[in-house]
Amino acid sequence: MNDLSERVIFVTGASRGIGKAIAQRCASAGGTVVACAREDHAHAVVDEIVASGGRAIAQSLEVTDADSVTEAVRAIIDRYGQIDIVVNNAGIVRDQLTMRMKQEDWDDVLETNLTATFRVTQAVLRPMLKRRYGRIISIASIVGQSGNPGQANYAASKAGLIGFSKALAREVASRGITVNVVSPGMIETDMTRELDTPVRERLATQIPIGRFGTPADVAAAVCFLASDEAAYITGQVMSVNGGMYM
Repeated sequence: MNDLSERVIFVTGASRGIGKAIAQRCASAGGTVVACAREDHAHAVVDEIVASGGRAIAQSLEVTDADSVTEAVRAIIDRYGQIDIVVNNAGIVRDQLTMRMKQEDWDDVLETNLTATFRVTQAVLRPMLKRRYGRIISIASIVGQSGNPGQANYAASKAGLIGFSKALAREVASRGITVNVVSPGMIETDMTRELDTPVRERLATQIPIGRFGTPADVAAAVCFLASDEAAYITGQVMSVNGGMYM
């Protein structure tokens, strides 16, 4: 297993689904996990991690609020002296055909999925640069690579995330910081479980492996990229999609 002992891992959107799985996997690899979510929503996953012998704390964070981000990062630096790994996972959807999409639905998705990633990354970057070490991993989506009807805002935000990460990777590589993206395909989450059975079956036929992925599949890729074993990997998009997009 990838060793993350002595690493402090800052995970946004950690209360459920993929974010929860990432927090659990990083903790099981020996890391100290800062599980970030709105209000007190991350306490349940932290309780689970601690009960299983891992190290984790909950951090209230509103990624769309610049002051909240600054305060959260400062609090963790004050407590641990470092943030080694950041996983930008927080995201939302507001699906609608482009002709019918409201401006606020476009703005909200771009703000949460893309601008907030910039905001969090910028906040942790200075201490990483000073220590000459860091891992920045952002969660994109197959939709950002292939597009999907009714998700122009979501596709734009996730494609932007990929471009942002590639540019940043070139900026900070010489300072011991890697920047990568994990791009999930169809994953078993609360959102996909709400799909009608015929829709799920149709989507499964488009996946060469023949099934939806699990949050644990995504978390395994993140944990690898966060580890020292991935020290020579930067600016890359790791697709976790069962072959749905190649």
